[in-house]
Amino acid sequence: MLRPALCLAILGLGSSAWAEVLFAPVSLPIEHQYSGGWTHFVGGGVAVFDCDGDAQPDLFAAGGSAPAILLRNTSDGPVSFAPAPFPEILETTGAYPFDVDGDDILDLVVLRSGANRLLRGTGACQFEDAPSDWTFDGGSEWTTAFSATFEPGQDWPTFAFGNYVDQTDPEGPFEACDRNYLIRPEGRAFGPRIPLEPGFCALSMLFSDWKNTGTPDLRISNDRQYYVRDGREQMWSLDPLKEYTEADGWPTMKLWGMGIASRDITGDGLPEVVLTSMGDQPLLFNRGNGRMEPAPYDLGTYATTPYVGDDGRPSTGWHAQFGDVNNDGLDDLFIAKGNVDQMPSNAMADPNNLLIQQPDGQFVEQGAVAGIGSVHRARGAALADLNGDGLLDLVVVNRRAPMEVWQNTTAEAGHWVGIDVRQPGANSRAIGAKIALRLPEDRVLTREITSGGGHASGAAGPEHFGLGSVEQVLVRVTWPDGAVSDWQPVGVDRVTRIERKEDN
Repeated sequence: MLRPALCLAILGLGSSAWAEVLFAPVSLPIEHQYSGGWTHFVGGGVAVFDCDGDAQPDLFAAGGSAPAILLRNTSDGPVSFAPAPFPEILETTGAYPFDVDGDDILDLVVLRSGANRLLRGTGACQFEDAPSDWTFDGGSEWTTAFSATFEPGQDWPTFAFGNYVDQTDPEGPFEACDRNYLIRPEGRAFGPRIPLEPGFCALSMLFSDWKNTGTPDLRISNDRQYYVRDGREQMWSLDPLKEYTEADGWPTMKLWGMGIASRDITGDGLPEVVLTSMGDQPLLFNRGNGRMEPAPYDLGTYATTPYVGDDGRPSTGWHAQFGDVNNDGLDDLFIAKGNVDQMPSNAMADPNNLLIQQPDGQFVEQGAVAGIGSVHRARGAALADLNGDGLLDLVVVNRRAPMEVWQNTTAEAGHWVGIDVRQPGANSRAIGAKIALRLPEDRVLTREITSGGGHASGAAGPEHFGLGSVEQVLVRVTWPDGAVSDWQPVGVDRVTRIERKEDN
């Protein structure tokens, strides 16, 4: 049987004829780095979102012990940014954009070592603290993970906060992982925090309908460095609220979990998952009915050691994200790499990975060739089209080194579409919706709209699909409540907004 990706080559997608992937560094108006001591060994996220309504994504970058920054997108052809005024917030670890109150202006959840902040967007890249009637209590732990969803029948979101080591535990730091918290709605406000115990030093979490049942679960990836022996990767059911166990068919898995990337790369409508770690980055194939299966090692995604230099010690993976960087119709994989600080067991010169998917389903390392193989201590990151040219650019926040931005300059890339999904009411950005893109020969690309995952880094914006040589596509949206739109044509090489009609 042909691999799904190999079938794409037969259909004219994923051909090896596409040009070599290339990126060029972008000069930023200010130097920004994620700095600080032990509480900022982890974190270092970036939020990518349009905060001024000009359809160009702006950047909020965590600063650790230094102030966080906001950069306004000024791209007119080449990628460019300008500093934007922003209140001084210290001890930030990451951030995620999310429209909390349904006004279609993105708000910002700021993770901190200390009290987490929820900033209400008021337009024109202006923010204020969440109104008191939102009754938001994000806790004051060392927060390093976040995800959000809308539960059925609710017009206010559910938030999950993942916390790292409990700094108040006198027996710590090892085996002193803090608990995580769920915050569910009470009307159009947040209810009290609900502990998710036990916690095992979360570094990434993601609400996702990974079983395709219409109901999301919460995946939490945990750092074995500090839970040491008795922890594990976790999956939580929301209804009823419980952690899945082996009795539920959820096998015990332990790793130095740091980031989560989720995307259907096999074409069956079920999302695969990559979990970053120290040593390898396992890809898990989704086989349906709640079963995940490790990909073969020779698929090329494990990225265990640096691909340049003579440092053969294990790599350390942080943010991971799928994205089609050459628009050939096959999703590629970026992994931010970098030593925790001076950990002697792991590689010090640890370049970022850019794994380009081939027509036969293999992934081939192109980080050095593409020009993004920086050996700074990378942390949070994002693949996003920063200048509207249809090519995914790259942002990486580094620990104790300047933040880096690269513009994708790949020549002769394939066609693409951007799908911007909106609906009236509370969940304006249709979190939980599924986009299906039908190509010739009835091939379908699927995408779930989520908020969370990565490593302390989130994005909100159009969903980008590479198409190869395809010039005619249809799109259908399964809305968060299960209603399904009709198939409709969309033009290629542009962003199309799909707005929900009252009858679906």
